[in-house]
Amino acid sequence: MSEQANKERIRAAFDEWAAGTGGPFALLAEDATWTIVGNSPVSRKYHSRKEFIDVVIDPFNARMSAPLVPRVRGLYADGDWVIALFDGHATARDGNPYENTYTWYMRFAQTADGAQIVEVIAFFDTIEFTDFWTRVSPA
Repeated sequence: MSEQANKERIRAAFDEWAAGTGGPFALLAEDATWTIVGNSPVSRKYHSRKEFIDVVIDPFNARMSAPLVPRVRGLYADGDWVIALFDGHATARDGNPYENTYTWYMRFAQTADGAQIVEVIAFFDTIEFTDFWTRVSPA
């Protein structure tokens, strides 16, 4: 796929996420790696879509009373990589807002299921995230 096609797939996935009808996680290959950079309770490399969803995304969503809504500031493409810079806003189960700024580097590759994201490197404010993660228990 071309840089522009990859970028448009990410744009559509973020639009679906903002609308509550989908999101970029559906574009992940089953064996995709996801690395969270920094120092937080979830910072490390995950070796499959399932591991990442089970350890990070499901517990994250279970700490929310209203889901995270992304607002994309910019999408950038270079070769197989698409970079998304976005702000996320949500309401935690304790009634406090959760706000963070993220940069995800997503690499596409051809798989048996077509073009999918096979690698992600994620950056965000780990202090804000850690406060939220340790303050709010999952439902």
